[in-house]
Amino acid sequence: METRQGLPDLAPETVAGAVAATYAAGARAVQPELCCPVEYDPKWLAAIPAEVLERDYGCGDPSRWLRPGETVLDLGSGGGKICFIASQVVGPEGRVIGVDMTPDMLELARRARPEVARRVGWDNVEFRRGRIEDLALDLEKLEEWLIAHPVRDLAGYSALLAETERLRREEPMVPDDSIDVVVSNCVLNLVAPGAKERLFAELHRVLRPGGRAVISDIVASQPVPAELQRDPELWSGCISGALEEGAFRRAFAAAGLDGLRVLARGEEPWRVVAGIEFRSLTVAAWKPPVPVEAASCCAPPTAGGGGGCCG
Repeated sequence: METRQGLPDLAPETVAGAVAATYAAGARAVQPELCCPVEYDPKWLAAIPAEVLERDYGCGDPSRWLRPGETVLDLGSGGGKICFIASQVVGPEGRVIGVDMTPDMLELARRARPEVARRVGWDNVEFRRGRIEDLALDLEKLEEWLIAHPVRDLAGYSALLAETERLRREEPMVPDDSIDVVVSNCVLNLVAPGAKERLFAELHRVLRPGGRAVISDIVASQPVPAELQRDPELWSGCISGALEEGAFRRAFAAAGLDGLRVLARGEEPWRVVAGIEFRSLTVAAWKPPVPVEAASCCAPPTAGGGGGCCG
């Protein structure tokens, strides 16, 4: 029996390399094992090319909780399906930004963008290359700088570090307090354990006061043991990096996001591995403050019971 080679460690670069390799392949050819069944409103799908729809590796539909005119950020946007749905929901007055670290996925999404814009009648989507746990750093700008300034010695390495920090500070890919809604579809689990706290902090940083995160992801019925975390195939299959459900919910509060509400939860597990149930969960949480007078359908519930009719 063949034994799979485990990851040597759980460092962010190691995990990102394993995940990127799998999803690059998923951009070139359909990989059905990377997703669980999700029902979308068919009225939004007609404008989206088939090659994007076929490469949908999600576990929920956070686009259901968007409103016209909003600025939306999709973390781990892949082939662009959620971005293209969001484009139609928010309308021509809204804006959608997709962030992904995999060039093959970005190529797929960018290739589809003009056709989607033609079909819906407006072009309000853009795609950027970056890590979702480091939304200030635009990897394409950094790559351009590296081509012009190859690192050949220690002085070059120091210059690279300085440019990296300058880009984060002066040209952030996603600025502070700039987003109405952050969405993500089965991607937070793909971030290495040591980077997850930073990931949730980034949600808080980029959201406008009163903005919200609407996140669909895979959660576990108990903490995932080390031997499963080191399995590269389970990482890409949204298993190894899944947080225990309670820890997932607490991570929002720890990052300063309040009023968490469960919008959808899979009654049956998507998979059971080593006796651990893995299921889809969609939640919303808000960056305070939300003025009382602004409470509406997608505002968290107030102490007196007003607002909060999401879900």
